[in-house]
Amino acid sequence: MNHWLMKSEPDAFSIDDLKRKKREAWDGVRNYQARNFMRDGMRPGDKVFFYHSNCAVPGIVGIAEVATDAYPDPSQFDPKSKYFDPGSSRDNPRWMLVDVKFVKKLKRTISLDELKNDPALTDMPLLRKGNRLSVMPVDAAHWKYILALE
Repeated sequence: MNHWLMKSEPDAFSIDDLKRKKREAWDGVRNYQARNFMRDGMRPGDKVFFYHSNCAVPGIVGIAEVATDAYPDPSQFDPKSKYFDPGSSRDNPRWMLVDVKFVKKLKRTISLDELKNDPALTDMPLLRKGNRLSVMPVDAAHWKYILALE
């Protein structure tokens, strides 16, 4: 089993939205590296830190689980979607997604500042300078350590 971190802006889709819906397609990823993580690395049953970004207190707010293998993101084919990609074709789709399902909301937000100031997490991809990926791996040791912070 692999572990991941997936970022979402709470105004667009929050942990509470996922809790209410129970399961959701993680659409709109338009970065090749993030796409490759979903397409090549994620498998059903993998655990995900749900991370709120671009908000007053960014941080890890919940846990989700990958529910499906990657499949083509239908928004890339919809001319009315903000994620439409005219260069992508149904025969050779450029963008993929996975469905994620709700596991739990954390008792508290484990803030980005708290993560940054923890020496045990200095090599975590989320904390690398300039890393703005919305989907990234979390190694098993960091996963276990962060869970204990809750």
